[in-house]
Amino acid sequence: MTAPLLRIENLSVEFGPRANPIRVVDDVSFEIEAGGSVGVVGESGSGKSMTSLSILRLVPEPPGRISGGRILFDGADLLALPRNQMPDIRGRDVAMIFQEPMSSLNPVMTIGDQIGEAILLHQDLNSAQRRKRVLELLRLVGIPDPAGRIDAYPHQFSGGMRQRVMIAMAVACNPRLLIADEPTTALDVTIQAQVLALLKDVRQRLGTAILLISHDLGIIADSCERVVVMYAGRVVEEGDVRSIFRNPAHPYTRALLKSIPRLDDERDRLYQIPGSVPLAGSVTQGCAFRARCPLRVETCAVDRPPLFAFGPSHKAACWVTAEAAQARSAAEASP
Repeated sequence: MTAPLLRIENLSVEFGPRANPIRVVDDVSFEIEAGGSVGVVGESGSGKSMTSLSILRLVPEPPGRISGGRILFDGADLLALPRNQMPDIRGRDVAMIFQEPMSSLNPVMTIGDQIGEAILLHQDLNSAQRRKRVLELLRLVGIPDPAGRIDAYPHQFSGGMRQRVMIAMAVACNPRLLIADEPTTALDVTIQAQVLALLKDVRQRLGTAILLISHDLGIIADSCERVVVMYAGRVVEEGDVRSIFRNPAHPYTRALLKSIPRLDDERDRLYQIPGSVPLAGSVTQGCAFRARCPLRVETCAVDRPPLFAFGPSHKAACWVTAEAAQARSAAEASP
């Protein structure tokens, strides 16, 4: 059996004093196959972005720190590498598209120079070869008139075009893993569709594995093969797209799906999950979703549920639905 390209094992991230830390990522584990696509979904504050920053060891230290676990990329633990070796990994093997392109792009550098900077760091090309490569990348991401736009500045591009520039920067060195952190935030639906189509095209052309982070299950369903649902820093459900969307096992995943508007929906108001995500580190025992869960029982307040198997590639952390699934299996197995 081929080992996954990326395997995250029991990752934990903390902020604040070591004597009384606030855990924002709590024992997270999942993996991505080479060339595969995995979506991480959840509300703001669920730990999605902090998990992605941990892969590249970009958690701000201090006040934060990766306090436990392993991040295996192609078999090597990135957390065990000397910090001065990480710049060789970033951009060349693992690249990231950040949420807001305007705050990630340098306003006083042309987009050609910014894309070429990644190439300069990792590839042995002269200035003419770098410029040629930058033009190729601008064509790849669909920037019109690349030769006329290569010397333009970020403020001269629309939001969608700036996001395309960010993608060009990320794929400049043909990384094996591309992390896209909310790549469609603040874009209208037409531009969103174009950006997602571009990510699919990059994956097909370059064979790049993609980790797509979003709060939008519709985007995940259209772009990914597997889904990881996070809540309050924990993985509460994981599985292939078909299983998650047809038979969600965790009440939180069910609530997220219920919140999606549908063309055939006749409700006057959209469904809203009651309450809000708990503050990071405030839930130290039991199920973090219990205060908002319609299925909660006494056990939910005492014991943290493990990930129960609901199928060959489907797991969810819920005492109630796991017990119901076990009861159904027992009834079906009895003569």
